[in-house]
Amino acid sequence: MSVATISHPVQVKVLGEDLEVPVKGGRLVSYANLDYAASAPCLEPVSAAVAAALPAYSSVHRGAGYASQLTTARYEQARHTVRAFVGARPDDAVIFTRNTTDATNLLARCLPEGTTAVVFDTEHHASLLPWPQAVRLAPPAFPGEAVRQADEALAAIEGPKLLVVTAASNVTGELWPIAALAHIAHRHGARILVDAAQLVPHRRLNLTALDLDYVAFSGHKLYAPFGAGVLVGRRDWLSEGEPYLKGGGAVKAVADTIEWHEDAEPRHEAGTPNVLGAIALAAACDALTATGWTALVREEERLVSRLREGLAAIEGVHELSLWGPDHPRVGIVSFVVDGYTAREVAEALSGEYGIGVRDGKFCAHPFVSHLLGATERGSSAGDSEARADDDRSGRDHQRDGGCEDGTTSAVRASIGIGSTEEHIDRLIGALHDLAARR
Repeated sequence: MSVATISHPVQVKVLGEDLEVPVKGGRLVSYANLDYAASAPCLEPVSAAVAAALPAYSSVHRGAGYASQLTTARYEQARHTVRAFVGARPDDAVIFTRNTTDATNLLARCLPEGTTAVVFDTEHHASLLPWPQAVRLAPPAFPGEAVRQADEALAAIEGPKLLVVTAASNVTGELWPIAALAHIAHRHGARILVDAAQLVPHRRLNLTALDLDYVAFSGHKLYAPFGAGVLVGRRDWLSEGEPYLKGGGAVKAVADTIEWHEDAEPRHEAGTPNVLGAIALAAACDALTATGWTALVREEERLVSRLREGLAAIEGVHELSLWGPDHPRVGIVSFVVDGYTAREVAEALSGEYGIGVRDGKFCAHPFVSHLLGATERGSSAGDSEARADDDRSGRDHQRDGGCEDGTTSAVRASIGIGSTEEHIDRLIGALHDLAARR
């Protein structure tokens, strides 16, 4: 099994680096996984941590037996590990959820009555959709414009308010000015929720230093694909909000009346929690911290530069960007190819070259439509006619990358630990071949 190229004494590997997949003609080739932004592969230390926990796996919090006590200790230690990983305040709640979407919806259920959320149309649907009352802002032309828009929107709102923003776009990888946005939110008496799902696999996050109120992220993006996510942040709204799930563990007593836990963590973790998911998430946090962010970022930036330079050299390939090619970003690059639908590109890359990418609108329909100008930029006239036929026959979901509104999609390549120069060069070579066939 090959080792990820990381210039650091501590090296970490992912499972599946030796995976071989069939391609056209029946050959087997090593898999070039360039779909990390959807779900990252499992780190070996994460798999080892889950395997170590399984023999003594038992119920948590309410068992007197040794296995139950040990499992409870591991589960609560995972909470402390995640708190440290994001640089949370000592009194912040750490609530384990299924994923970022679940965490965001949990917070939405706990907002004080009358709260207005302010959210950009550039957000993932997980951040765009859960709010009972929301003001949506147009995609900003530059980072300072994002701060200005948030400033004006928050100033116009009476009552409790929450600014919702991503730390790193799941479409373009571009980093958002979350520190400046947090400052603006607090100046207007608002709170801020940061979707950190695409940031924490690539960059260190310090909630306290950035003065963030809430962050949410998913284990499956963070090399821990065991079905856990997390919401971290201030306790008061969470302790006062309606329990997200109602059942055992969320209550202190049930009689003629119900006494719910005031503590935010048990209050919103009813039932048997995903203990192994929490252990896996914590193991990923420990592994990334031990590997060292400087080395990880340096290697990622080298590979992303290689990818973007290669794409720029191919006629007919167009990278998507909100704030231009020089804006800092994590290891995510989206693009379209003239003469092809996104699904056609993705299927060719997989079936002919053994490359895994993502196609579609990446659960960010308004943003991708904005970036593409709501045009058929990446398709020929013949492709547009074919898509129109698909609309009439109900097959648009299959041809257009899972997007049911009939508009053009994009291709997304994303990298992480385990990505290599050979993966990048194979993608660039494959796109050269596809472009030459037009």
